[in-house]
Amino acid sequence: MRVNAGGREIGGPRTPRGSEIGGPRPPRGGRAADAGRQARAVAARSGLRIAELSTNDEFGRVVRLFDGIWHPEPWNPPVTAELMRALSHAGGYVAGAFDGPDLVGACVGFLAAPAGEVLHSHVTGAVRPGAGFALKLHQRAWALRHGLSRITWTFDPLVRRNAHFNLAKLAARPEEYLPDFYGSMGDALNAGDESDRLLAVWRLGAPAVARACAGVPYRPASTDGAGAALADRDDRPLVLRTDAPAVLVAVPADMETLRRHDPGTAAAWRHAVRDVLGGLMAEGGRVTGFADGCYVVERRPGRRSGGLGRAPDGGADGGPDRGTDGGARGRGGDASGGAGQPGR
Repeated sequence: MRVNAGGREIGGPRTPRGSEIGGPRPPRGGRAADAGRQARAVAARSGLRIAELSTNDEFGRVVRLFDGIWHPEPWNPPVTAELMRALSHAGGYVAGAFDGPDLVGACVGFLAAPAGEVLHSHVTGAVRPGAGFALKLHQRAWALRHGLSRITWTFDPLVRRNAHFNLAKLAARPEEYLPDFYGSMGDALNAGDESDRLLAVWRLGAPAVARACAGVPYRPASTDGAGAALADRDDRPLVLRTDAPAVLVAVPADMETLRRHDPGTAAAWRHAVRDVLGGLMAEGGRVTGFADGCYVVERRPGRRSGGLGRAPDGGADGGPDRGTDGGARGRGGDASGGAGQPGR
């Protein structure tokens, strides 16, 4: 039997009414109320209950859930119970996804600058299909209820499923390329790789975001006429030159498997994407979507020469054998289903 929204939390006290979506339900009408109803409907269709977490027992369960996803070294957990306690008490966002009595996903975020406008979602992890999407919709409703307009997070640009989830399923947009953002990360998913990340910005009131949350994934405008700047040739990156105003930047089909079984090729992809995608963004290029395994980038007017700018720490034409990736730990990424977003 499923526990209803006002029922007992697993292993903790009764959930205060209205703790789902971050407190008392907002008045009917308005964007926040619509987002709350939408979030509850999506969770219900998935057979899930999403609730804010507030007890030490609940935070301990999140730690164990994340340990099972990332298998971190003892010194490098995605988040500690003590930090979740502090963030929750200080007004941050800590929520869990429940399938009956089981915790199957969790998300942790903190308020960011500019004050009163942004929530930074540090880590999301899920082990059940649909839990990642349900958590993000709950998070959006919570942020709107608190008067925020944006949610940000980081994710690994080379993990294709995370790129699709963030840019298509959620209609977020990458706005900054961050080379080796977290440094060395001691966990099973990220070990041995450089931790490049994209900063995703989710503009909560944007029409494309509203449509995505209603179940209509975002697709960029037709890529007819777009030029390939980075292509996949026999599973290896191939850097190309193009003068096209719209550019396609490919990522590998399965970076996580490459990391484990072919770290040299994984490193080549890491540095090629850093140089090409990071370089385009450094020159003012705007990532407008993700389709068919490629980022779609619109060059800034006047930047249509064949040369590509280089991101900091650059150096790749498919070659250097350094690095690998961190698929779900955006701790920064955000993924539906398996591991998820961490701001790592």
